[in-house]
Amino acid sequence: MPDIITRASSINRALDQVGDKWCLLIFQEVFWGINSFNEMMDAMGVSRGVLSNRLQWLQEVGCLRRETESEGARRPRYHLTAKSIELYDAALMAINWERRWFSNPELDRVELVHSCGNGFVPEMRCSACDRLVLADEVTYAPGPGATRDIREKKVRRRSSISINAVPSQRALYKNLINIVGDRWTANLVALAFHRLSRFDEFHRELPVATNILSDRLRFLVDEGVFEQVPYQQRPVRHAYHLTDKGRDLFPWFLALLQWGDKWCDPQQQGKPMLLTHACGQPLHGEVRCSECRQPVRAHEVMFTRDGEELQTA
Repeated sequence: MPDIITRASSINRALDQVGDKWCLLIFQEVFWGINSFNEMMDAMGVSRGVLSNRLQWLQEVGCLRRETESEGARRPRYHLTAKSIELYDAALMAINWERRWFSNPELDRVELVHSCGNGFVPEMRCSACDRLVLADEVTYAPGPGATRDIREKKVRRRSSISINAVPSQRALYKNLINIVGDRWTANLVALAFHRLSRFDEFHRELPVATNILSDRLRFLVDEGVFEQVPYQQRPVRHAYHLTDKGRDLFPWFLALLQWGDKWCDPQQQGKPMLLTHACGQPLHGEVRCSECRQPVRAHEVMFTRDGEELQTA
């Protein structure tokens, strides 16, 4: 299958590495200490072949490391790397989005406790002005790395397996994974944050087959992330606008973009895109505690379920 050429984007590069439903579920399981092959296969309800493929891929891109814990041990364990640990901000933003838009009984039992001693909501704030970051208050300009990327097409049919069929009780943001766990679908949402809305605009930036593009757009409308708004009557043509539910995905995409800026720039060309916040300063999103307003670090957060501490990797 031929490659495609798109505008350089840290989000695209990040999605090409980890924008897959099974990859995102693997990260969750390893975070909770479920890190052997058989444990993950049972927890996720994934086939042996798919799991083997994704584990190999995540090792190739430096997001997992495989270790045999003792001499003679037959079953290796998989561990997060420094690179994948820094997806933590995106995971926290995913939890926020899931809480707001879905009833998730498993997530309702979980509370996050910060090192300040309080239960808290992680908030994406501008590091310069401390205001919450909203999609409509961000502008974009080309950065020093604004080139073109050659991307492997490798289009997969959207999985017919519902995310709700995944047996794991640790999938705290499975509905977000259902939406962004297909890189072309996630690409469309990212493009919508750049004010693109028409089919031809999306296709110009994402030159995949038109039937694939139509399928992903229809899916986003069905999921309430996009809404169709007519802009022409004869013939009727619709634009695709983000709903409130869709706009609320922005903190997750910002966290992923910042991760991609750091970890997905193999040529060291610099950021493809520069973001400016409404305060007038370059935007760097920082996840902070809602109670003490201090930056949140992975080792400073305790997860509890029904008041009992949960063990994490």
